[in-house]
Amino acid sequence: MKRLPLLLLSGLAVAAMVACGGKTPETTPAPVGINADSAAEAERQRADSIARAEREAREREEAERRRQQQIADSLAALGQSTAAVRALLATLIHFDYDKALIRGGDGSVLDQKVAILQANSGLRIRISGHCDERGSDEYNLALGNRRATAAKQYLVSHGIDASRIETVSYGEERPLASGHDDDSWAQNRRDEFEILSGGENLKQP
Repeated sequence: MKRLPLLLLSGLAVAAMVACGGKTPETTPAPVGINADSAAEAERQRADSIARAEREAREREEAERRRQQQIADSLAALGQSTAAVRALLATLIHFDYDKALIRGGDGSVLDQKVAILQANSGLRIRISGHCDERGSDEYNLALGNRRATAAKQYLVSHGIDASRIETVSYGEERPLASGHDDDSWAQNRRDEFEILSGGENLKQP
């Protein structure tokens, strides 16, 4: 008679364990909505990027306009004479020690030569590269050639036909300054510009 209550209690315990150990149904996470603040920030960044690009484009255009105006002003100040245009065409450019890169200020000098060459289609020139006395003769001849070539490439890249420009290197053979110090060496690291033909009646751009 005592076995029945024990069996009943055991059955209830098993049932409770099964009920407690059952797997709870998985729930699908609620979709995350678009954050209004994030969308607004992204739109602000896009608008700022567009405005910055437009501002930079305007600044580039203005810088180019000023550069062209400076060229025109410097040429106009020289007057109409062939001698004045010839003097501007002969303006030297200089280089840093052991370098053949066109320096920033010398870019403006070359821009003026571009304008003169464009206004005088029959004009042909020679660019000669020079070095200071340091370095071997062979090295300086090669360096002078790189300097003359750098100026020619600048002119050609701005629309001048390469056939109108010759180059030559004199290395250290033709110094402008005879000293043996930094000032003399700086003067001797240069390109010179010589008219080969078409310079009889030069027109101002």
